Amino acid sequence: MAHIAVIGTGYVGLVSGSCLADFGNTVICVDTNAEKIEGLRQGKNPIYEPGLETVIERNVKAGRLSFTTDFAGAVQKANAVFIAVGTPQAEDGSADLRHVENAARSIGKAMEQYTVVVDKSTVPVGTARKVAQWIKEELVHRQMDIPFDVVSNPEFLREGTAVYDFTHPDRVVIGSESAKAGNVMKDVYRPLYLNETPYIETSLESAEMIKYASNAFLAVKISYINEIANLCEKTGADVQSVAKAMGRDGRIGAKFLHPGPGYGGSCFPKDTRAIAKTGREQGSPLSIVEAAIEANEEQKQRMVKKIKEAMGASLAGKTIAVLGLAFKHNTDDMREAPALDICQGLVKQGAKLRVYDPAAMKEAVWRLENIKDSVYFATDEYDAVTGSHALALITEWHQFRNMDLIRLNSTMNSAAKPCFFDLRNIYKRDEVEEAGFSYWGVGK
Repeated sequence: MAHIAVIGTGYVGLVSGSCLADFGNTVICVDTNAEKIEGLRQGKNPIYEPGLETVIERNVKAGRLSFTTDFAGAVQKANAVFIAVGTPQAEDGSADLRHVENAARSIGKAMEQYTVVVDKSTVPVGTARKVAQWIKEELVHRQMDIPFDVVSNPEFLREGTAVYDFTHPDRVVIGSESAKAGNVMKDVYRPLYLNETPYIETSLESAEMIKYASNAFLAVKISYINEIANLCEKTGADVQSVAKAMGRDGRIGAKFLHPGPGYGGSCFPKDTRAIAKTGREQGSPLSIVEAAIEANEEQKQRMVKKIKEAMGASLAGKTIAVLGLAFKHNTDDMREAPALDICQGLVKQGAKLRVYDPAAMKEAVWRLENIKDSVYFATDEYDAVTGSHALALITEWHQFRNMDLIRLNSTMNSAAKPCFFDLRNIYKRDEVEEAGFSYWGVGK
């Protein structure tokens, strides 16, 4: 099995490193954050991801997984070095590659033997060749001629199911120009290879494009069904029936045909903007992706408008319970979560909020800092609805799927029939209305 160094212990790095160790490889995860590394050594998992803590604990105990701040030592022991650092969005919408460049140059300064350098971070097309150039520049500076290959191996992890996604992938994409590097990668992923997981062996540029094209397509699909939902509301159609029938078509598929308040998170917003910018720069604009980005922003504001129109001309003096703040269930990630825009929009309209999320409350405190005077951070869903005029269900956590509707209603403001805004279409209209609510879904 391979000896691997993973640079970066963020979401992708920690999941990848831990799961690669679970495949039997010897893995050292490297980070410049000494406090985080010390926490990991003490068994403290810095991210919320179901199942990850068990994988970390199992592999640390087995001696296959370790954590360090010693960059050079980790690289020198490895025959494969994974770059899994952040690529935040720059002001112009492109991916900021500073951390990738720093990692590549540090590899060039430290490596002592043939090494396969693996781009695991989501990066624009052409980055692998830049990584190779940055490493070469550092080797020239050292007056060393050490062979290496760069591989593009994009991740396709979903927050909340990342461990399963890594260990049961639909495909493994390997972009490389070297048969030797390809063989090293097959050794790294040997358990998947033996299980006949499809391997897509392609060029560096194609591998990089596959990641962006995949995420952009899924974002387009979400925006498309949201716009169909909006049209259904105008025409009297039920989007859930429409989506169900569409999904039965094998050419379309049922996944990502779930209308709601818009997409968010660390991937879709950033990746769609990045590939759209690449299209403009290359003189081949992606008009469909650009439209999906615009539609997604409009969808979040449409939810605010829906709530305001249902509750009257003004939200001043109204209290709204917001259930779900993370961009999706099974994560504490609020990056570009629809709830952020919706909460900001409701407060701007004069509303007071009582918010709750099973995992994201710590992050919510600082994400909603600018409207904190209008926000009460509740202890659970029933505390959140107490005294509220309306309930807005934004994130589809399992514990929100079977709430005691009679109990909810009994604790809410009794001045008028409370409103139930089901922005994920979890509940049936008749059961909510029978519990004494006025019901609004999305596209029905």
